[in-house]
Amino acid sequence: MSMLEKLRSRARDLVARIFRRAPPEPGRFVSGSKFSWRGWLASSPWTWPARDYLLYIPQGYGGWRRRPLIVLIHGCKQTPEDLAAATRIAAHADANGWLVLLPRQLAKANPWSCWNWFDTATSGGRGEAAIVAAQVRSVRRSYRIHPRKIYAAGMSAGGCLAAVLGLRHSALFAGVFVHSGIACGAASGPLTAMRVLAHGADTDVEKIAADARANALRRALPVPLLAISGANDTVVAEINTVQLVRQYLVFNGRLAPHTGASSALPPADHEATSTLPAGRAMTVSDYRDGGRLVARRIRVTGLAHAWSGGEDAFPYNDSNAPDATALLAEFVTGNS
Repeated sequence: MSMLEKLRSRARDLVARIFRRAPPEPGRFVSGSKFSWRGWLASSPWTWPARDYLLYIPQGYGGWRRRPLIVLIHGCKQTPEDLAAATRIAAHADANGWLVLLPRQLAKANPWSCWNWFDTATSGGRGEAAIVAAQVRSVRRSYRIHPRKIYAAGMSAGGCLAAVLGLRHSALFAGVFVHSGIACGAASGPLTAMRVLAHGADTDVEKIAADARANALRRALPVPLLAISGANDTVVAEINTVQLVRQYLVFNGRLAPHTGASSALPPADHEATSTLPAGRAMTVSDYRDGGRLVARRIRVTGLAHAWSGGEDAFPYNDSNAPDATALLAEFVTGNS
């Protein structure tokens, strides 16, 4: 080795020692709370309009690069901790560089920890939808969040709230993921909620979508939807997923509103069925507009009212394929 090569080698070693990277900081949960003046519930006006939340900050977060934010909303009889553990969302957040916001329902707001998707204030974009939207804005101000990479996701009642957020706060969200949920505004009030779960909407959800589209900023559209449902779900009837997908097709301008209730989806632009372990099958139906995904429905045979691919040590989780959290990651990556 020549003297010049030795000097270059020593210089490289010196630079490496000076700028040697420290091991990435491990991921961590932090807690917070947010209030909204628009957060009062119509069905429970005495409930203070603030909710706590958990925020997962991924491994290696340094605050320089703008990161996607996943808003993951739990279902009834669940907590943010349950949902985070069962879905293994932290591992996916570490792998993809996401921050994850997990809102927490207040016991005083609902005795079963359900989000009040049937509350008329919430389904109109106020109520709990406004509170979660305020949480998103607060986190976006405090962390390096990419403003066009914020996704609402949820299971059951949490999925219902995610559907509301996509329609009523479309300027905030780049996409919506609903697992075993219901269309925005599907119930006319709390008294009809159980009937809607079993039989479908008692309102015109497509008119709700058309009105929301008329009031939305055009730059905020489309808001793509991924809806997952189980063929064996005895809590949320499949008609609700059909109505949810139709609602988002109308909202995104892919479908004209239907006069009266419709129980069928239009032909998909692409549809494929794959065989899964344990004798199950998954059918994926994609709807596109100019090549861009606007809605995707995934129907899984043999799946009941449970997060697919979750840790079944927790309620409302099914460990069998497909992995819904991986499908969420694919959806986010494909729309980013």
